[in-house]
Amino acid sequence: MVNGVNTIGPGQPGSKMKNSSSLGKDDFMKLLIQQMKNQDPMNPVDGTQFAAQLAQFSSLEQLQNLNNSMTSSINANYLLTQSINNTLSSTLIGKAVKIGGAGLSNTGQDSVQLGYKLTASASSVKVNIYDENGTLVKTLDDLPTSSGDHKLSWDFSDNNGNKVPEGKYKFEVKAKDMSGNNLITTSYKYGLVSGVRFTDSGTVLVVDNSEYNFSDILEIINAGSKGGN
Repeated sequence: MVNGVNTIGPGQPGSKMKNSSSLGKDDFMKLLIQQMKNQDPMNPVDGTQFAAQLAQFSSLEQLQNLNNSMTSSINANYLLTQSINNTLSSTLIGKAVKIGGAGLSNTGQDSVQLGYKLTASASSVKVNIYDENGTLVKTLDDLPTSSGDHKLSWDFSDNNGNKVPEGKYKFEVKAKDMSGNNLITTSYKYGLVSGVRFTDSGTVLVVDNSEYNFSDILEIINAGSKGGN
């Protein structure tokens, strides 16, 4: 109904419009046409109001065209980005990388290299490592306390010296400042890129038999770099 007039009736063209929660430009135009056909001759649509409705139709059409253009542009940019990633990814094979996050994977390797960053000098630092059930399996303490980046290694042994089973782990850095307050820390790990896989969701890098997106990589480390203390 537009302006109190039932604009769509049985057998009329507008009655075949799709049942939708939103109107497209074609639906909007059908409504205007039906409004003109069914208006009350004794009380026609006000010209100013009709002009406003036409302006709305014009705006709707422009917005729809803009949306189509933006969608095409986004798709083109995605394909270009994916093509660049595919080209560059192979050059990273054999490179050491720093990966964001505190998740770890034990896939049978001898050890894994962890890292953390302190925003200020600490009075004490320790790293707690948990299995995927949240059980504490290893504590590394007496770690470097100066501000900046630090690097350490875990040989996949628990606090009793036994090798932990393969699976998922995570670590937590606990640091105290000189006043005994908790310090903000950043966690990451290091690894060597051993391969590249092209998946439906994009290109991923294989590091220690685990897959990571390009966005997970914080740094590509130069040969000979220690990546911290």
